[in-house]
Amino acid sequence: MSKSKKQKAELIATYAILTLLALLIVIPILWMVSTAFKTEAQTYYPNPRWLPDPFSVESFRKFFGTYNFGKMTLNSLITCLFAMVICVACACLAGYGVTRFQFKGRKQLMGFLLITQMFPSVMLVVPFYAVLSKYHLTNTLFGLIVVYAATNVAFSTWMLVSYFKTVPIELDEAARVDGASSFRIFWSIILPLIGPGIAAVAMFVLFNGWNEYMYSSVLVSKDSLKTLTVGIIALNSQYQIKWNDLMAASTISSLPLVILFVCFQKYFIAGMTGGAVKS
Repeated sequence: MSKSKKQKAELIATYAILTLLALLIVIPILWMVSTAFKTEAQTYYPNPRWLPDPFSVESFRKFFGTYNFGKMTLNSLITCLFAMVICVACACLAGYGVTRFQFKGRKQLMGFLLITQMFPSVMLVVPFYAVLSKYHLTNTLFGLIVVYAATNVAFSTWMLVSYFKTVPIELDEAARVDGASSFRIFWSIILPLIGPGIAAVAMFVLFNGWNEYMYSSVLVSKDSLKTLTVGIIALNSQYQIKWNDLMAASTISSLPLVILFVCFQKYFIAGMTGGAVKS
């Protein structure tokens, strides 16, 4: 076999594998959207159909009416946004301090942050609940915000540390010669240069918080404070699963993340790979 034919065969095999993997991801999503437009009776047909007949939007009406998912969506949005702001702020300050200042215990600090990522989330539920109970923060969105920020700050710091290292230290030295303070250098010079990294961290925290279920189900029991994931899981009752309502809620809850990723995927990909190679 000639070299050109071999390369063509490898290219075809590569595209075939990628197409198969893409189908494995896309087909369940298409089935979710299709089921969302079905009536409850259609979801129990012995021979499943891809296209609903007839199309029904009753499940989407229930999302904002019967199930009160509008309030849950607002709760999820509040907790995710505030956790994202806190986490990004802490990670930026920690990353700048670790890469720009020499202090005792710097390596131990980064090692400690890495170790915290080794514990499974289920192991941290009881300690989080004990701490929040002591400060009367259970059944509050603020307590959930603190937990979301705490569980994401370690990985976010590691991401930004690798990105801070790509910014030459000579920029800091030149700014200090001109009389700039450390915070001025951090705010006006360094942060604009690591914009893609900050965007990647922000999206990472936002995605994790939006999809999180365990902490929100344990730490919050009030119906008025429940998040969207808890409400969606509640549709899976002991005696019946309303697949059309469940898929409609899942479709709507997925839309914000899809739109956000499509709009900012360039910054997300740049941020995920920008700190991977040292200059």
